Amino acid sequence: MDGAKIPHKMLSQDAYSTWLGIEILDSKIGYVKVGMTVRKEMLNSMGFAHGGITYSLADTAFGFTANTHGKYAVSIETSINHIEALVEGDYITAEATVDHQKTKVGFNIVEVKRDNELVALFKGVVYRTAKDWEEKD
Repeated sequence: MDGAKIPHKMLSQDAYSTWLGIEILDSKIGYVKVGMTVRKEMLNSMGFAHGGITYSLADTAFGFTANTHGKYAVSIETSINHIEALVEGDYITAEATVDHQKTKVGFNIVEVKRDNELVALFKGVVYRTAKDWEEKD
């Protein structure tokens, strides 16, 4: 299966990312950019976006990017640094800026931005299985 199409297939089967309102803005092998709008039900008790919102967006970009290489890839370690608070109505994007693949593991850095402002920095490691993505998956 064409690696650039895999994120679209993944999103079509991902109820959580769909509920968040995540959209794919760009996709090619080794690169995915996604975006979403912060909604009221995503805010914490202080009126800011829950940290899980930026984490979820970055994790989706990470997972989609890791899978563009054609093998099922699953997360084995992730971390995030929250840099700026977000509020209702903010449109944020997550872009895999580093994609380094080895035989069985892959390493990704994902930048989460509001416009051009960095709001979170995510790092992830995936394990690449032997299973190929196929059209019928």
